[in-house]
Parts: sequence; C-alpha cells; structure tokens
Amino acid sequence: MTSVPAAAMWQQQAATLAIDGRAVIDGERRDSASGKRFTSDNPATGFAIAEVALCDSDDVDRAVGSGRRAFESGQWSRADAEERKAVLLRLAHLMEGRAAEFALLETLDMGKPVSQSSSVDVPGSIATFRWYAELTDKLVGEIPATPRGSVALVTKEPLGVVGAIVPWNYPLEIASWKLAPALAVGNSVVLKPAMESSLTALLLGELALEAGLPAGVLNVVPGSGALVGEALGLHPDVDALAFTGSTAVSKLLLGYSAASNLKRLSLEAGGKSSNLIFADTADLELAAVKAAFGAFYNQGEVCSSNSRILVERSIYGEFIERFAVAAAAYEPGDPLDLGSGNGALVNEKHADSVQKAVELGSADGRLVHGGRRLKFDGSTAFMQPTIIADLPNDHELHRTEIFGPLAVVTAFDSEDEAIWLANNTVYGLAASVWTSSLARAYRVASRLTAGTVSVNTVDALGLTTPFGGFRQSGFGRDLSAHAIDNYVGLKTTWIQYG
Repeated sequence: MTSVPAAAMWQQQAATLAIDGRAVIDGERRDSASGKRFTSDNPATGFAIAEVALCDSDDVDRAVGSGRRAFESGQWSRADAEERKAVLLRLAHLMEGRAAEFALLETLDMGKPVSQSSSVDVPGSIATFRWYAELTDKLVGEIPATPRGSVALVTKEPLGVVGAIVPWNYPLEIASWKLAPALAVGNSVVLKPAMESSLTALLLGELALEAGLPAGVLNVVPGSGALVGEALGLHPDVDALAFTGSTAVSKLLLGYSAASNLKRLSLEAGGKSSNLIFADTADLELAAVKAAFGAFYNQGEVCSSNSRILVERSIYGEFIERFAVAAAAYEPGDPLDLGSGNGALVNEKHADSVQKAVELGSADGRLVHGGRRLKFDGSTAFMQPTIIADLPNDHELHRTEIFGPLAVVTAFDSEDEAIWLANNTVYGLAASVWTSSLARAYRVASRLTAGTVSVNTVDALGLTTPFGGFRQSGFGRDLSAHAIDNYVGLKTTWIQYG
C-alpha cells in the first residue's frame, strides 16, 4: 500500500475543515453586533479560509458586561481552587483531543510550518493550561508579623475583568500565557486575538465552555486594534489589560489606561536582542546552528529573536561561514510540507517591509546569505533567511525590530565593547552569551540589560521561569508563578482581637 505524503494528509484535512468565525460572548457563538465580517486569508496561498466576525466597541461592551456579571456572581471568581483546577485540566484535555485541528488552523491562519505548530505551539499551549491548573490550589497568602493582640491576613484577590490582547506570531501559545494564569485565580477575561490569526482563539473559547467554564468568564472578540483594542484599553469596567505586541501600541495602551480608569497593565513589547559569541566558545558549530535558530525560526517573527549577532573578531570570518551554512535549514516552503524549514510571513504587506529592510542592509553592508523574496502557490509572502555583515554600529538595522528572517553580524574586539553594543538599544528583552568561561558567563550576563540571558543556548524559556523585559520591552512577566502577579491584587485583612 502506497503511503500518503504528510503534506497531502494535511492538505486533505484542510479541505474538510469546518471553521466557525463567530465571536464567543456570554457563553455563545455570536455574530458581531454590526453583522460585519472580515476575511481570514492563508498567507501561503492568498486564498480565503474563513469569514470572521468583525467586532467593535458594541461587542466589547457586551463582552465586558458579560465578564463583569460572571465575576460578580462568584460562580468562577469565588469557586474553590480545586473546582477551577478541574475545569482548566478538562480544557487542556479537550485541546489535546483536537491538537491536529489547532495546529492546522494556526498554520493556515499565519503561515508557520505545521511541523512547528504541531510539535511546539499546540503542545506548549496545552502544557501551559495544565501547569497553571496545577498551580491553582497551591497559591498561598501571608500572615506577616503584627503587634500582639492582632493578626493580619494577606490574600491574593482576582482583579475582575481582564482584557488580553495577543499577537499573530504565536496566536494560541501567547493567548494561553495570558488566559491560564488570569483564569486560574478567578478573573473573567475578554480576549482580543490578532485579526491575522483569530481562528485558534475562537476554537479555544468554544472548548472552554465545553470544559465547564461558566458563561461570560471567557469571551473572545476578534477585530482590529482600532476597534477592539482601543475599546478594551479605554473601557471603564476593564480592571487590567495584558498585552504582547509592539512598543508603539504599548505606549497607546498606557495612554488609554490614564484616560480611563487607571487599569493595571502588563506589557510585553518589542525587542532587538543580541547574541554575543566569544572566541573561547567551546563549540562554534553549535553556536552557529543555534544562532540560525535564534534568528530565523518561525520566519524570524519572534519578539525575542536574536537578530543581532556580535562575534569576537578573531573568529568572525569562521563563524560567518558556519552561520551561512546553518541558515540554509530555514529555507521557506509550503507550510504543510514537513520538510519546510520556514513557512510564509504573516502577509505580503509584512513581507514588503522585511524586503525593504533587506535591501537597505544590502546597500549599506555585505550580503552574506539569502536576500531573495520567493513565490509559492501564487503568494509572495516568503523570504529567504538573510545574513548581512559589516553594517555601521549606528545603522538602522541595529536599532529597529524587523520581525522577519534577517540577522546582522558585527565584530567586536573586547568584552566591554560587546556589552556596550548589546546594550546600545532602547529594548531589553533577551540576550545570549556563548563562552566556555563560567566567570565570563556570569560577568557578562550580569551587565546585560535583558529579561532573559541564555548562556550557551538561545532564547531559553520554560513554564517555570518568567519571561519579559526591561526598558521599552515593557513590564510584567509571562510564564512561571510570577505571571499570577499580573492578575491579582494584595488585600490585607487586619483582625484586632486583644
């Protein structure tokens, strides 16, 4: 019997998908209040895959009102921790049962290879819900020291209605980073997915109801930032807002908070992360392979992408040669083909902006690898992994977040210069350091302004460690028990008994 190629199997499943593009509000799938819809296109083909509810401020009002009623009812906010834990574990189980559908929707919606969405994004999202479900009944308060005749209880209280605005590069996974801790402690949530990638969020909202989450506790409201994002930011009954996206939008949200009810914000914003490679690196080949992963994985559409490669001058030429070879593993192709190293960028407009950056860098520096824009199945949203060397240290490509498969390589002559170059940015999200010296690893990591410093690897993160940045990369943390702090307030109950 002849086996069916993996790509053909995924394509067959795609052809039979039944996609519901309606919002999830107050426990039901609903059209937008205006009846308007927008078309979700597959960036790898340009073909329409679904019609999605185009929500606006009226829908936000409905969703926030539903969330407030659910919160005040106490059905979820005052439920026993064990009950919330059980529902979140059921949700994870239901997600696992439809893991292939989630992976396919993610790939069709935003272009990443299905090999990545099925092995990383979806399993990671399921694990996130399980991790915070298990944390739910292990959160504790404090009994601090007080004068004799009194006792004080410090408890972590849910904030109320939380707005969550998530990006298109990891639609399901980053939504899970916000939703799981916010729900675990008893909040209601109104989730706004990116217009480019709303489909997995809508399916997640539906499964949450099936898992037993009360109506109104999770609402999913797709639409534009101008219609839905601004409405959430300005809404007087949204108590907190969790965001992952650009620094520019983060600044708008700060303004919305100030102009409305001073809602609490947790902002994971832009980045321009550096990868410092010293001459004493034990395995230069591994450093080159990991550098390619850190710069080009997920089409380079990663906020913590290590897109600035700083290399000690004595190994500069050798590293560039190895880096160029490693970059070839991320050549783009059909996202449904398990052999594709990368897929399509999220849309052709974004590919235009990445192409302009490549052209600028090629004109001012040395094009080492890639640089071509490719066309598959009628779509031109594909870019080769591209390496540019020898740009001036003050060049725009050292400062601007490109969010595409473009890395710049620069030589340095001393440890101090490497640290200065790495910190010479308005961002502070991530960094990597390659060295065989434990002393240097500690010394350099301590001087780098970054929320995560990965030593002898790149872009390290896990459920147990916080993720976020300094400077204009934002504030607040995703992942780990620290993420709970985004969604709770501390309440002191003082009892005088003597």
